[in-house]
Amino acid sequence: MEQSFKEILWGQFGASIMMLQNAINACTESEWHTKSQFWYKTYHTLFYLDYYSSTDPANFSPPSPFTLSEFDSSGALPDRVYSKTELLTYLQFGKQKTKQLIMGLTEETVAHRFINVARNYSRLEIILYNMRHLQHHVGQLNLLLVQSDDKSPGWVSKVE
Repeated sequence: MEQSFKEILWGQFGASIMMLQNAINACTESEWHTKSQFWYKTYHTLFYLDYYSSTDPANFSPPSPFTLSEFDSSGALPDRVYSKTELLTYLQFGKQKTKQLIMGLTEETVAHRFINVARNYSRLEIILYNMRHLQHHVGQLNLLLVQSDDKSPGWVSKVE
């Protein structure tokens, strides 16, 4: 796998993660708990960033204090509201995990499959899917920020 390709892919994926971090930081404490459930949309995004960056989805388990609540088919929320600090820590975990996954790609591993009940993607395709999922929710969070305070953290072009 070409190093330049991996660097470009990480530069864009990392920028999406930074946009999520900027949205989290722009959210006030009062907005964190509003009916828009900013905290939950953030948690959902980070949970799937972690999950889709896993090489063995069948044995996935998020780090403590997080649970597998996102897999609950009834749509149950986590047992409690996660703090901004907890979710920013989870963001750093997911950022590092995703960077290692991308930078560790080889001609052999890029074809490995991410298989669950809904998807059967090559590793490269799940990485692109993951980035799209992340950016979709970053857009939602930015919209909530603009609607509540007419503020948006702005665009991040690339991460080194």
